[in-house]
Amino acid sequence: MSALSNAVAQVVTQAGEPGGLDAAAAKSAAGAGSAGFAYGLAAIGPGIGIGYLVGQAVQAIARQPESAGQVQTTMFLGIAFTEALALIGFVVFILLKFV
Repeated sequence: MSALSNAVAQVVTQAGEPGGLDAAAAKSAAGAGSAGFAYGLAAIGPGIGIGYLVGQAVQAIARQPESAGQVQTTMFLGIAFTEALALIGFVVFILLKFV
């Protein structure tokens, strides 16, 4: 968080100096920083969710090895749905960056 606040302070400082950044460049720099920060936050949730999901699936397979096929199928579906959240976060990142 400190790096982000330092980058914003530097952009604001340069925008106020003669020959520094104009308003469009400052807006672009702030948009890129905030979009990257937003994607970082969007990737944390699915990462934790997938880790928890796989851990619970391994535990279920260890307790009942005969149901491994059904557990793995359900696990892969859960991973796909959870990963979709990270992809949605990436799309929002791209939209914030380029629009």
